Amino acid sequence: MNNSGSITLVGAGPGDPELITIKAIKAIESASIIFYDALISPALLNYNSKAEKIFVGKRSGGIQTSQTSINQLIVNHALKGETVVRIKGGDPLIFGRASEELESAQSQNIPTIVIPGISSYAGIAARHQIPITKRKVHQSFWVVTGHTEDGKFADDLYLAAQSSATVIVLMGMTHLAKIITLFQGLKSKNYPVAVIQSGTTKAEKSLVSTIGKVIEEIKFNEIKNPATLFFGPAVTDAVTNFKNPVNALRCFI
Repeated sequence: MNNSGSITLVGAGPGDPELITIKAIKAIESASIIFYDALISPALLNYNSKAEKIFVGKRSGGIQTSQTSINQLIVNHALKGETVVRIKGGDPLIFGRASEELESAQSQNIPTIVIPGISSYAGIAARHQIPITKRKVHQSFWVVTGHTEDGKFADDLYLAAQSSATVIVLMGMTHLAKIITLFQGLKSKNYPVAVIQSGTTKAEKSLVSTIGKVIEEIKFNEIKNPATLFFGPAVTDAVTNFKNPVNALRCFI
């Protein structure tokens, strides 16, 4: 068995191609084959003109590549002696299924490296000046997936919604109505929420509303996947602190 190849899992950040680390760029430059997701900027592929590039995205309604197939692809190419780079949006180990890819590689004794990236929730919050934590106001935060692997509503949302912390929901648009109903049962109708589609990219759309109005505003502004939801006083702080109108969230509070 040829184990001279390697696998590097690269975090590409939240979408803006400039929000990637130097270490990640060096890995991309050295790859002989690159597997990439739907959420990364295509501009990142320009760092390597010689490597073979294979799309393995899972965008809803489009091309689908199963996780099992991805695991097998990267392992097979590494066993052939190739320098495999797997580029993933955000950070590979935050809702990126990187652990499954690592397990597949390690089962074949393939050398593996993980290069962290700016997680989508952190990068988008910073872009919009949302203080996820703030002394004496919101001292912790939850980051929760909106649905489980089989598409069901995530149980942790029930716990997160009861908290006074900032709650960030990734992949929440599938069960949006149920998520908002959950918060409405535990918070006042004026509880703030921000919804940001395609954060940090040219396709970005964003709004700030309340849990009482947000469904209507999402429909009006045609906000769709991929979108991140932010719940709590941190959202109001962002609106209060905005100075630059170019970066401002559209506000419906």
